[in-house]
Amino acid sequence: MSFSEDESLHVASAGQSKLESYLFSCELSSKVPSYSFHDDEEEDLEHFLELRTVCLGEGAKEESNVVEVTAMNHLGKNVSVPIANLNIKCLPMMSLGEFELKAPVTIRLKAGSGPVVISGLHLIASQEEDSDMSEEEETEEEDEDEEELPAIKPAKKKQ
Repeated sequence: MSFSEDESLHVASAGQSKLESYLFSCELSSKVPSYSFHDDEEEDLEHFLELRTVCLGEGAKEESNVVEVTAMNHLGKNVSVPIANLNIKCLPMMSLGEFELKAPVTIRLKAGSGPVVISGLHLIASQEEDSDMSEEEETEEEDEDEEELPAIKPAKKKQ
């Protein structure tokens, strides 16, 4: 199994949350049939796994390779769902779009011997510290921006 995380994106929204994005990859095989993705113990961070692709690795046999994901549903119960059934002859790779799951998540090779490589993004959402600017200063800035806009004049009527 291999696992890699590289910093790829830092986004701070106008709200008060910050989103960090890291490259995610793991390899499942008959030797290592599952991978568990857990969050950190820090309370102010939320970890998400955004799966993008599932593909057969080098040396995959001509067999059905079923990948299953186990994660929590909206009721707090663990649910297992097969997300891909790959075969070297007809479907060696599959795009999952932006399949996002909140930690903890377990990815398992339910059938086949692999290797199957799963890739995507590890997203970390955190509450951003209050900025140096007070609310009063922010309001003043917004007012200044509004004042700079030219007045809208009505269109002239043709006679």
